[in-house]
Amino acid sequence: MSDFEWALTAALNSFFEKEGIDAIAYRLKQSRFVSQVMDILVDSRHPEYYLAIECKSLDARKAKALYFKQHFSSAAGGHQLARETEFLTRSGRQGILAVELRHGVGKPRTAHFIPWGQVYQSYDAGRVGLTREEIEVNPALERTGGAYEIARLDIERISGYYDLAVDQDAHQDALEDIAPEQ
Repeated sequence: MSDFEWALTAALNSFFEKEGIDAIAYRLKQSRFVSQVMDILVDSRHPEYYLAIECKSLDARKAKALYFKQHFSSAAGGHQLARETEFLTRSGRQGILAVELRHGVGKPRTAHFIPWGQVYQSYDAGRVGLTREEIEVNPALERTGGAYEIARLDIERISGYYDLAVDQDAHQDALEDIAPEQ
């Protein structure tokens, strides 16, 4: 999995350099007995690039879903998704779940960015995980020569997702309040 984290960190830094964006992506050091906040952090003055990314890599031939119990840890501080959501809330970072699907020897891997709000809403609703279809509905990152490439749209489409979901619920409630009874 660390290969995916390194590849994604390199792709982000390449994107920032190519686009002239003042931002830097870096991996946090992992330790066996210490919980890690997130896999990759991005520091930037631009809110849409102030990110925290959790990476998961799945064998797409075997895994039908990304399961919250199997693929995320539970420690003294609670479930990994709850701890990371608290970190995102306190730090003000945009959260992304980056999922790499490995399709077997000779077949290209794909990586998908999933907005953290979508992931946490599924977890909070008591669902067991995200299906491969729910992961793959998010556009795959481009790959050139085996390396991932990030485009501005890959990040902009997930920025503010959670706020939009909350606003949409408030909008729906308001519509129900003013709708005529039948």
